[in-house]
Amino acid sequence: MTAVPPLTQNVDWLAVAPPLVTALAALAALLAAVLLGDGPRARRAPGAIAVLGLAAALALLIPLRRGDRTAFCVAGRPADCSYAADRFALAFQLLVLGGALVAALLSLHAVRGDGASEKRLPRGEFWFLLLGSTAGAALLPAARDLATLVVALETASLPAFALVGLRRDARGGEAALKFFLSSVAATAVTLLGVSFLYGASGTLFVRALPAALEHAPAQLRTLAGLGAVLALVGFAFKTAAAPFHMWVPDTYTGAPLPVAAYLSVVGKAAGLAGLAVLTVLALPGYAHLWGPALAVLAALTMTVGNAAAVRSFGRERFAPTAGPGDRGSAVRLLAWSSVAQAGYLLVPLAAAGHNGRLGRATGSLVAFALLYAVVNLGAFAVLAVVGRDRGGLRLDDHRGLFARRPVAALALAFFLLSLAGVPPGVVGLFGKLVVLRSAVDAGLGWLAVVVALNSVAGLYYYALWTVRLFAPAPAGERAASRVPVGLAAALAVTAVLGAVLSAAPELALRLTSGTLLR
Repeated sequence: MTAVPPLTQNVDWLAVAPPLVTALAALAALLAAVLLGDGPRARRAPGAIAVLGLAAALALLIPLRRGDRTAFCVAGRPADCSYAADRFALAFQLLVLGGALVAALLSLHAVRGDGASEKRLPRGEFWFLLLGSTAGAALLPAARDLATLVVALETASLPAFALVGLRRDARGGEAALKFFLSSVAATAVTLLGVSFLYGASGTLFVRALPAALEHAPAQLRTLAGLGAVLALVGFAFKTAAAPFHMWVPDTYTGAPLPVAAYLSVVGKAAGLAGLAVLTVLALPGYAHLWGPALAVLAALTMTVGNAAAVRSFGRERFAPTAGPGDRGSAVRLLAWSSVAQAGYLLVPLAAAGHNGRLGRATGSLVAFALLYAVVNLGAFAVLAVVGRDRGGLRLDDHRGLFARRPVAALALAFFLLSLAGVPPGVVGLFGKLVVLRSAVDAGLGWLAVVVALNSVAGLYYYALWTVRLFAPAPAGERAASRVPVGLAAALAVTAVLGAVLSAAPELALRLTSGTLLR
């Protein structure tokens, strides 16, 4: 039996610093909540540690910007590494850590329990789970072997189940249970697919998989093809691709609002990063399988998401006095919008499988994901403001928002039009053009038509929601409450980034120009 080559013992601590610092901050926040008691300052300490830890992890991406570091490599085979801090990984870590930081700012007031729409969340558990999930999501784009890929995916997912259940009511428990059961099934399918890939290739390293599968016997190639399909199904669940999306609306509406914002961006980014590593880097020889499959998934996902969003909007529009079961209908609409956006995000990968330009696909994917993250987190920030004022998150609670909060109304109008991809939301328009160009360049004309038609469908409910913001305020309108500092900071950060990227959208392409997986 051939001896297994040992791993090198030298660890590049700077390369692994972003997820490592995030994990250490999670432990520090939990210990602070346990050891510092329950005084006013002690209640703020875990949140401050979480925010500072995420900011430090983001800062540690700067010395890594060249993207030329690896860790945990096999002795004598420097290409076989379990961790790579390349430009693709760094771009996704920027998205994950930045999105988690905005979600943390959104969470500060909810953890203290000073808002009308949220009960106080347990501070130690909340910050530990949020940062623990973020550490897994930051590790995932840098994973370069199948075992690390699965472990990182589950590290990002397992704390998310508990985060959803922290709402501590019937809806929160139901949402967490649905999320958990669906994810467990997806994980089982993913593990089965990964085991097939390992059995067919004899290696776990994603860079060694293409050559190993190319020289595998014919019967093992069939096994590897089945493994690729099964692993694809598992990651499709994580990205909320149809028909594996049914957990999304109930999970988002049942979770605390900051957790829903976190899942819509960071959770989706983790799934997309894993999907890109699996398809583009590990299985380029099976593009004839996953390329058409992703094209169909993209078309189905954006169509199902937009159709359900139109139906969700119409349901409250014609029943404005609906009961408490529709308390989170604005969040439900954003949940269906998130499903539709997942379809757009899959288009560059589908195009790569069609035309073989695998590297270019990852650049387009990261660019659109960054643009989507900014405007979607901004929309959730405004929803948090409305929830504090009105004690609810229904679409009708946004009527007349401009009269009582003009800045928040203008910001939400900008975010919604950006999600629709129309001016003045140039950032969203630019993202849709990036997606359309990838489909057209790949010769997927039918998919480009589906993207265009779904963009029109999305414009319907985004525009009607925007109109509500500037409608006359209802009689007996309550005065606006004070916006907490963290919530105001989250709204300001997303609004400023959205405005900058609308003024100079090419910055997104420059930032992601080196994110080509090779």
